[in-house]
Amino acid sequence: MKEDFLHYVWQQQYFDKTNLRTTSGEAITILKPGLHNHDAGPDFLSARLHLGEVEWNGAVEIHLRASDWHRHQHQHDPKYDQVILHVVLHADEPVRRTNGSEVPALVLEGRLAPELLGRYQQLLTDTPVLPCAPLLEQVPVIARVMMAERTLLERVEQKAATLETLHQHLGGDWEATTYHALLAAFGFKKNTDPLQRLAKALPLPVLRRHRHDRRQLEALLFGQAGFLTENDENRHDLFVADLRAEYEFLAHKYQLKAAALAPHDWNFLRLRPANFPPVRLAQLAAVLHARPALFDALLTAQDVLTLEQFFAAPVSEYWRGHTRPGRPGKVPHQLGRSSAHLLITNVVVPLRVAYARHVGQPELVEQAVTLLTQLPAERNAITDAYDLLGFQHRTAADSQGLLALHHGYCQPRQCLRCAIGNRILQPKPMLR
Repeated sequence: MKEDFLHYVWQQQYFDKTNLRTTSGEAITILKPGLHNHDAGPDFLSARLHLGEVEWNGAVEIHLRASDWHRHQHQHDPKYDQVILHVVLHADEPVRRTNGSEVPALVLEGRLAPELLGRYQQLLTDTPVLPCAPLLEQVPVIARVMMAERTLLERVEQKAATLETLHQHLGGDWEATTYHALLAAFGFKKNTDPLQRLAKALPLPVLRRHRHDRRQLEALLFGQAGFLTENDENRHDLFVADLRAEYEFLAHKYQLKAAALAPHDWNFLRLRPANFPPVRLAQLAAVLHARPALFDALLTAQDVLTLEQFFAAPVSEYWRGHTRPGRPGKVPHQLGRSSAHLLITNVVVPLRVAYARHVGQPELVEQAVTLLTQLPAERNAITDAYDLLGFQHRTAADSQGLLALHHGYCQPRQCLRCAIGNRILQPKPMLR
């Protein structure tokens, strides 16, 4: 058993309260269990209870064994002098405050319903993707839907918070924030890190000056990415040689750190040619060339179709027939719809939410999340597992909620923080 389970039991008051007494025999009446404290100090603050005939206001500390008080050195910490009740599973020794006064103790051993303990142990030890899968039939569909909606908002807010931090770091420039976020997202996980480094190595103001010249734009992107270095593949390629010469001129002009990245910084392993980094860079160059105002366009687009068209900029002639500089190969002429949908999910929606929070317009958050309901559901091993268990999975909004549920609750076994886990653990009937 983990201590956080006792926190949960105390917070929900899921234990037998018949004839509650301290280890010294004083009657206990719980008026208010207190507020769960996630910072330093006692576990629950602002609790109210009667000990005998006296009403007390203060903190409650919870341990599996009373001796954990000493193991954690609370007897030397003044923050714990406010503890009015020590709630433990096993009372193996008395504990005292810094002034030597004894802390009253309540023992929960024997007061926990066996079925509650059994369900808790099952959640901890079962190995499916969803720990509560064997018990899921006890949970109404509406409870599952509401939990997935909650985790969807948590996931979107988390991504938005990352962009808000980036926005602050970039001096409050939303266009620059969009540029950095877009470049990172064009890595599609496998190459996120090198594209983030490329965004830092190639300032947006430099790109802005050459955005209308596709040749110069590609020279800057491919040059800083390290793909224009002469090698056996591209040595006799006139297009690459021309880009290399243009890049050397521009790098000198803007005093750029030449070839900020190298080919070995990029991941090609287990990627289809259509997903190779140079192909993604060519698609990125096409978007930057065709769309001069990134932030305004992504902020004001009214629907998914408009956003699909935004990202569907055709690459230049050379990149329609090459997978790397100097290496011929068949590749898509523009970013695919499924890739555009990932960019909408991971850039557009969080960006809109971050902006809505920044300007204090919460109604824009709902509009942003609505875009996810217009996108098809993602299909992967994680979402398929929840699909098989009967979770609603019709749109990308559902997918994002299920992914957040998995990564934030199911995988780390945070069942006590999950509404589904809470429903399963609720005593039937609740003990009084």
